[in-house]
Amino acid sequence: MTAWNARLRFPLYLRIWIAVILAVGLLTVAFGWLWRVNTEQAPTREIILRDDSGKVIGQSRVRVVRSPGQGLEFPVTMADGREITVQLPPRQRTVGEGPAGARPWLPRGPTGFLWLLGIVALAVAIGSYPIVRRLTQRLEDLRGGVERWGEGDLSVRMPEEGNDEVAFLARRFNHAAERVEVLVKSHKSLLANASHELRSPLARIRMGLELMVPEPSPRARDEITRNIAELDQLIDEILLASRLDSRDSDMGTVESVDLTGLAAEESSRAGAELDPGDASQTVMVLGVAKLLRRALRNLLENARRYSDGPVLVTIGCDGKQATVRVSDRGPGVPPAERERIFEPFYRLRGASEREGGVGLGLALVRSIAERHQGSAYCEDNPGGGARFVLTLPREQM
Repeated sequence: MTAWNARLRFPLYLRIWIAVILAVGLLTVAFGWLWRVNTEQAPTREIILRDDSGKVIGQSRVRVVRSPGQGLEFPVTMADGREITVQLPPRQRTVGEGPAGARPWLPRGPTGFLWLLGIVALAVAIGSYPIVRRLTQRLEDLRGGVERWGEGDLSVRMPEEGNDEVAFLARRFNHAAERVEVLVKSHKSLLANASHELRSPLARIRMGLELMVPEPSPRARDEITRNIAELDQLIDEILLASRLDSRDSDMGTVESVDLTGLAAEESSRAGAELDPGDASQTVMVLGVAKLLRRALRNLLENARRYSDGPVLVTIGCDGKQATVRVSDRGPGVPPAERERIFEPFYRLRGASEREGGVGLGLALVRSIAERHQGSAYCEDNPGGGARFVLTLPREQM
């Protein structure tokens, strides 16, 4: 992402526009050099001076030299061997004088020609900018659409204007985006429907367990009950994950939530210790209370499952962010695994044999945090264990 942002500091339209300016500038320099060379290598002229009787008194074959502001100058060798310089000063014209159509304001001479080329170059630079900008604006719009689509907004479509390569690319993108959206919606619908339909067999299994004759042993009953609870938890978390992935789903009313009070309730329920930080400051966030409660509960259950000691919950503020830190004294999480544990159904080696856990709890925590424009991550806990951090935007009073 850093490299991409660095490239955006010098966008495509500026590159094309500067390329046009450089090309015009090189042409200007080339034409100016050719003009100067052509002036310096002007052909020689025969200059003849005669007196009143028509006798030749001076004659030379020279190359005429144009002096800036002085007009034309050329040396002439006289009949007696002397050499004189003949000068033809530029004619001074008044405003309006000259042949029809003459424009006295036009620059003259080599310097004037260079000024003319500079004016042409400036006109090309100014005139080419809107053309280049209009072309690259469509590419920037397409890039923005691809970015939004990559961030999860699968409903993004691009306008298909024109018949050039950009329009063709937009049409292909829209076609691919539509297919992907249909496939993802079909997958989510299948997953949600299948999870929902599993509740009925689970209910019948529970009823069958209660009516079983002869009654199973307490150990067998506990094992069956635990397995049913795990299946029920898995179904519930799959349904919630499916709803969180859908941007159009209504997850509940967004309201002002007392994060400190919510953490205190869940800590008391899980038997964790709560450090509210500055007790004089109430940490308020905007969000869906049931989702935030679910995120805190998942973090506490995960910490209690793996911790060999007390679980500590700390509430704090960092600028405009509210933070919840859940620290445990378990085996910790290797640095290479700290991102993967937030993936659905991913568990650390050996965790699948532990009691409880289906591998969706931390994935739901991150999904809930992102739904509230926050984040969730794992870090080292000083003294051993792991610390899970949940950040949420604070409510602006």
